[in-house]
Amino acid sequence: MGDEQWILAMNHTQIAALKATNEYTAKFGLVLSDEDTALLLNERSEVLKKERRVEFGEGILPKLAFAFCDSPYIQQDNYVETLARLQEIFYFYKNESLDEFTDDELVEAMKELFDGSCQGSLDYMEDTGLQILAKKARFGTCFDEAEEDEY
Repeated sequence: MGDEQWILAMNHTQIAALKATNEYTAKFGLVLSDEDTALLLNERSEVLKKERRVEFGEGILPKLAFAFCDSPYIQQDNYVETLARLQEIFYFYKNESLDEFTDDELVEAMKELFDGSCQGSLDYMEDTGLQILAKKARFGTCFDEAEEDEY
């Protein structure tokens, strides 16, 4: 398979994985259109370039969609914008935490912060709660549920 065919196959896989989330997220009134999907995947490419990351497979968007779809702070009118921003924050903090956290651990921490102390504020989550988490990762301090109330 040539490079161009491989890239097309990857794009198809990413589109299919993201569109498949609609089956579950529709229960919460959240659905991505074809246009929304294209926009989010384009944003993904830009963020990966900006953060100097390489990623194979479906990417983090499906995990973010599944994790955040039941949030009381996300509605259809802010869903795409929120997913785009969550994706950006995710990749930034993967770098900031020196990849010390698995994707699932970081998504879980983001969700707990977003629905908890940040009350749906992406800015607060990014600037406060995740800063603490990243510092703990960089300086070797363990993160556990007992320290959760710090952020």
